[in-house]
Amino acid sequence: MTTVSPTAAAASAATAPDAMKKLSGNFSTFLTLLTTQLKNQDPTSPMDSNAFTQQLVMYSQVEQQIDTNSNLKTLISQGTSNAAAVTTGYLGKKVSILNGNAALTNGSASWTYNLDAAAATNQLSITDSKGKLVYAGAGETAAGNHTFAWDGKDNNGNQLADGAYTLNVAATGGAGGAVTSSVASAGTVTQIDMTGSTPKLVIGSMEVNLGDVAAVAN
Repeated sequence: MTTVSPTAAAASAATAPDAMKKLSGNFSTFLTLLTTQLKNQDPTSPMDSNAFTQQLVMYSQVEQQIDTNSNLKTLISQGTSNAAAVTTGYLGKKVSILNGNAALTNGSASWTYNLDAAAATNQLSITDSKGKLVYAGAGETAAGNHTFAWDGKDNNGNQLADGAYTLNVAATGGAGGAVTSSVASAGTVTQIDMTGSTPKLVIGSMEVNLGDVAAVAN
């Protein structure tokens, strides 16, 4: 029996409406072929009903899959819209960020870092958005919170471009073991970037994921 593949029709369609239209056209062709074959079959050797029954089942399964994909796309779209609505509430707010990044704006950036215990040595390093080391220097060694302000210059005195930079803290104790540290920064949200699949906060020229925000203040 001549068959028309419903899976091929669905795979070649870019959207749910297109897929349903293509599937409907193939199903009509299938029924026409089936009717013609039933009319012209040899009475002494009738067609195997299992073949076209399986075809009908396949069409039903593909139709259900197209509906599922369409519903999933709708849910994703609604989720993105809800996230966008939530993020607009961050505009103009000051947020604390825990990923170690800070925005260098007009030659100024700052971080706070915490040492769980007193350290014998503490090396601070700053990398740019590509992971390139641009600055290294000594940091505070006392336990507790500390602030590090950076003028945006590398170790050769060159002024670097505005953008996102990351502060890394490498503190060691008297016995040579690492001292646990954490790094945070803060900035005011000036824009919301909605061009991607999920909205992002913009601080200066730095984009921030919502998951990296620890606190929000007016």
